[in-house]
Amino acid sequence: MDFVKPAEMAKAMSDSGVMRAELPVRDVLVRGMMAGAILGIATSLAVTAAVQTGVPFTGALIFPVGFVMIVCLGLELCTGNFGILALSSMEGRVGLKPMMRNFGWSFLGNLIGSLLYALLLVIALTNFWHTGAEANPVAKKILDIAQAKTLAYENLGTAGMITCFVKAMLCNWMVCLGVTMSMMSTSTFGKIFGAWLPVLLFFAQGFEHAVVNMFMIPAGMMLGAPISFEQWWAWNQIPVTLGNFVGGVLFISLAWYLTYRPRAVVASRVEAAPAAAAMAAR
Repeated sequence: MDFVKPAEMAKAMSDSGVMRAELPVRDVLVRGMMAGAILGIATSLAVTAAVQTGVPFTGALIFPVGFVMIVCLGLELCTGNFGILALSSMEGRVGLKPMMRNFGWSFLGNLIGSLLYALLLVIALTNFWHTGAEANPVAKKILDIAQAKTLAYENLGTAGMITCFVKAMLCNWMVCLGVTMSMMSTSTFGKIFGAWLPVLLFFAQGFEHAVVNMFMIPAGMMLGAPISFEQWWAWNQIPVTLGNFVGGVLFISLAWYLTYRPRAVVASRVEAAPAAAAMAAR
């Protein structure tokens, strides 16, 4: 059986947080860039599938392929790290400074990778800006989505800001659950399937993910969307990042800490006691 019990899964998450907190900046940055680019590729694939089939849910079915690659390759996705490192921090295994260091550099890496892929994709879709976004249905869809993720919220004012933040909380609940589910199996197939399910849920319902938006909104801006840098950050990137953080910590890190992790600690102590007694008796 390749099933990993929930308590041991929580222990694996905590161990992963410690390892990630100790990574050199270079590794976090490079792995973050790769993760941002891969998630951008998965996003553009999902948009392409939705446009070609006329069924948006098709895009949600195939989008998780990017997240699965990130998980299997051990890359640095800041939103997933919110849930992993916060659990390690709650246990006192990772300090605030190394945790924030990982968050900052992985965020920057994700941003650079997403922007690079956005630039390359826009060049491909517009023949190096020789044709407009209207000439390509995928480019037109990306432009429309970028405006829906920024200008639509701005038009709603405070209600739009709250909506954006809540969608981000719900999103990273599912993303961090995907991280969790990937650790509940020791087989490659089990990890892929476990990671796939929760990520499908967030994408199909149009929730807000910070790294997806690092690709989607700049790509839309490059395609001609009337979005300023300030609108991108004020009405999406900042509130979405904060919402992702709150959702990951509240619904995953804190929940796992309060339920499964303490049991794993107690269980390990109970299992270690007979071995320690036997050693003492020798």
